[in-house]
Amino acid sequence: MAYRRLGVKSAHRRAMMRNAATSLFKHGKITTTEPRAKELASIAEKMITVAKQGDLAARRRALAFLLEEDVVTKLFEDISGQYKERQGGYTRIVRLQQRRGDGAQMVLLELV
Repeated sequence: MAYRRLGVKSAHRRAMMRNAATSLFKHGKITTTEPRAKELASIAEKMITVAKQGDLAARRRALAFLLEEDVVTKLFEDISGQYKERQGGYTRIVRLQQRRGDGAQMVLLELV
């Protein structure tokens, strides 16, 4: 599977994506750089698809990736129910201004 390296080692990248995914499902939206948001959107779409299955194996798969148990509960009970009729396209990326320090393109990643 091809993925973005994001300038960090694999363990750091996995931890970063786990933290970001947990925050996204907890708050409904996060602000980050464009490459990270694109990578995270892919992961979030897959997590919502897993949550729509709703069985015990799917819940354990989500628990293995997300960091907080209450976020997994929210994902399975609230978020997956919102997208029951939707076949993908659960996230939206909105471009914001560039970051002042290094000029990186910032975006808002939110659940639709």
